[in-house]
Amino acid sequence: MARIDDLCINTIKMLAVDAVEKANSGHPGMPLGDAAMAYVLWTKALKHNPKNPLWQNRDRFVLSAGHGSMLLYSLLHLTGYKISLEDIKNFRQWGSATPGHPEISREHGIETTTGPLGQGFATGVGMAMAEKRLRELFNKPGFPVIDYNIYGILSDGDMMEGVQSEAASIAGHLGLGKIIYLYSDNKITIEGKTDLSFSEDVGARYAAYGWHVQKVDGYDLAGIAMALAAAKKEKDRPSLIIAHTKIAKGCPTLENTSKAHGAPIGSEEDRLLKQFCSWPNKKFYVPKEASVEMLKAVKNGKADEASWVSMMSRYRKKHPVQGKLWDNFTAGEFQEGFEDAFPSFKPGDSIATRSASGKVLNAIAPKVPQLIGGSADLAPSNNTYIKEREDFTREHSGGNIHFGVREHSMGAILNGIALSGMLLPYGGTFFVFSDFLRPSLRLSSLMQTHAIYVFTHDSIGVGEDGPTHQPVEHLASQRAMPGLMVMRPADANETAEAWRFALAHNGPTSLVLSRQNLPVLDRRKNGFGPASGIKKGAYVLSDFQPKGAQDLILMGSGSEVHLCLEAARILRDKKINVRVVNMACWRLFDQQPQAYINKVLPPSVEKRLAVEAASPFGWHKYTGSKGAVIGIDHFGASAPGKVVFEKFGFTVENVVKKALALLKD
Repeated sequence: MARIDDLCINTIKMLAVDAVEKANSGHPGMPLGDAAMAYVLWTKALKHNPKNPLWQNRDRFVLSAGHGSMLLYSLLHLTGYKISLEDIKNFRQWGSATPGHPEISREHGIETTTGPLGQGFATGVGMAMAEKRLRELFNKPGFPVIDYNIYGILSDGDMMEGVQSEAASIAGHLGLGKIIYLYSDNKITIEGKTDLSFSEDVGARYAAYGWHVQKVDGYDLAGIAMALAAAKKEKDRPSLIIAHTKIAKGCPTLENTSKAHGAPIGSEEDRLLKQFCSWPNKKFYVPKEASVEMLKAVKNGKADEASWVSMMSRYRKKHPVQGKLWDNFTAGEFQEGFEDAFPSFKPGDSIATRSASGKVLNAIAPKVPQLIGGSADLAPSNNTYIKEREDFTREHSGGNIHFGVREHSMGAILNGIALSGMLLPYGGTFFVFSDFLRPSLRLSSLMQTHAIYVFTHDSIGVGEDGPTHQPVEHLASQRAMPGLMVMRPADANETAEAWRFALAHNGPTSLVLSRQNLPVLDRRKNGFGPASGIKKGAYVLSDFQPKGAQDLILMGSGSEVHLCLEAARILRDKKINVRVVNMACWRLFDQQPQAYINKVLPPSVEKRLAVEAASPFGWHKYTGSKGAVIGIDHFGASAPGKVVFEKFGFTVENVVKKALALLKD
């Protein structure tokens, strides 16, 4: 190892150790063990410009083992990103740019939020799928507009997670050769040695998945560089480089022990480590020679980007149509006529909102070439297939993705595709199976990735498939997730408006859609509020008001809105003033001005009844102490959907009965 290499590697290590010690919190073992291979990757392989972290053709780096975040922050600081030494000193502190686990921050060079193990791995697969799609859309002979790799560092923990297995399987199947992952195989987890629970041959498993597998010594810099170069030449298979490493390398008593995983090494071990590394007994020390060497990334990155910009100038002149399309993609703009592409549905018809969703998707797809997605092996039921598009295969990156029965990795892949900043991904499954992808959905909400989730078969109305397939608690669960827009439209035209919102909203949207047919509301004839009202989350669908002010508010979402309407007509005939409010998206409604909220739900009307074929959890926020909820606080049953609704009280008669009882109280 050359002296300058040794100096740079030790600088990466010591910044990490000092930050963890100052914070009295963190994970020093991984940065100490993996600094060598990370140094080679970042200085010998990674194509990036620290002064423009948004350059579209940069390589992506994903620290899937996000607990080792100080490794990433050290690299970012030393190579010239906006992570200052003061940020390093404020590791894990309030408002810091260096949180405990990496949180997406493009200006700082952090490509994605990681920490939950396996998520970064699977998100990187989505990044590679986006690269493949964009490469085939834009590249022309002599113009490699899109040509970047997805690099990552993984831990033993990543390799145990199920989402990793799902993502590795589809990546191998699709031959995503732009993925190059370094697996730090140190054989240590929090509880001890990995052989307590993990003894498989990972290399053999990945070879079976169809990956290109290499093994290296994690401290052989030349060997690591050669492995990275070989992986880059491999175009038809994703690459896994298994690097044999030692956690907390250099620590006299902690090396190769689980004690080094998630706690500061302590002052005495810190002193001995610095002695072992011939390092001055200083905190946050960056030798000038190391700084100069690492900052070469700035000069190299600027040169790489300048060459690409020059190529793009020539590309625009020779391929103006593609150049215009590129501008649309980077700006997030859709093609002319987009607004007119949305279908309208005929009042009086009866159509499931899942079917309406499919019609909307296929109608707008020609005007939204950014759309890419599919289903977890349920496209015929989810109606997520775009008929005019080809499939995404090993040979060709069409717009229809067959995720297979891999819901969890589908969610993470959608995040990776969305993080391209140029494509708009969607993915479908049954609503009850959203549980499988909840961790990825949570990260989507945390990062505010622009992804659309098509969740069909939304209630006990699923019927004969029974309680395993009938979502009950899922609406409440997703509504509780910060940042997620959960929309449950009541008819086909509202479904079109929900799609319109989801395409424009800069964040994740969950479209919760029915299996059963629902009448298309005749809004003009009945004087109902327009379907566009769901863009405010909730709106007054109708006032059934024979006299004076309202006596009662009926509210619901999805299919139960129709129960509310029928019940309101009967109550009106009983000389009761009833307002029907469609509560399609709670979070959107809560974001409206208080004046609008009070207009829809007047505080003076205290008798309120919510009707929803799901858990009543959360509804009391809107019904108040003098209101009630017709919900379901138990699992469903196997029977025709209509029968299940009747048995569990979701009938017009029961809504009327509960409303009258409420008014008597």
